[in-house]
Amino acid sequence: MLKLGIDVGSTTVKAVVLDGEQTVFSDYRRHNADVRAELAKLLQDVSRELGDAEVQPAFTGSGGMALAEQLDVPFVQEVIAETEVTRRQYPDTDVIIELGGEDAKLTYLHPTPEQRMNGTCAGGTGAFVDQMASLLATDAAGLNELASRYTELYPIASRCGVFAKTDVQPLLNQGVPHEDIAASVFQAVATQTVAGLAAGGPIRGTVMLVGPTTLTPKLTTASPM
Repeated sequence: MLKLGIDVGSTTVKAVVLDGEQTVFSDYRRHNADVRAELAKLLQDVSRELGDAEVQPAFTGSGGMALAEQLDVPFVQEVIAETEVTRRQYPDTDVIIELGGEDAKLTYLHPTPEQRMNGTCAGGTGAFVDQMASLLATDAAGLNELASRYTELYPIASRCGVFAKTDVQPLLNQGVPHEDIAASVFQAVATQTVAGLAAGGPIRGTVMLVGPTTLTPKLTTASPM
């Protein structure tokens, strides 16, 4: 029997179908606040891809619990799911940093398991990146492309999108290159992760980065922070 995982997040829905350890289908898309309609379309695509194959479904994600209860489908809390798959596939990982659509999480796996999450503000998350990208008339992927060509970084507030906008707008008015502003936005996200999530705690060893535009996990070896 194939296994179907469905992740309903704050801004996107995702689905992955596994045949043992092999991925036979995966996709994710923004739901634009119409979760049920977009999820229905996604599952129709899964059905077209798999035909009459029997699947064993499970939900995860911030918006998955209610749907799981209504459909009588198992629900797995997202941090538990993320930690378990990391331990199985990337056992040397020391820290997981996940930047979701409207929340951010940092999980220490070694030496002692510990999980931290941002508060009510979406600073440094996917929503923050989207908002900053819109100021530059682009999207998250375009922001990434711009940042690859930067030459100088500027301080941008990362805790709140409103404060960040008051930093970005003067830079735009001054004619600062969009490339520099884009890179400064990502620097602000990194600063928020270290200052907000880690709260000054160490981020060292092998770090897994999982984000709203990340299709596969990224592993890196970090210098002590």
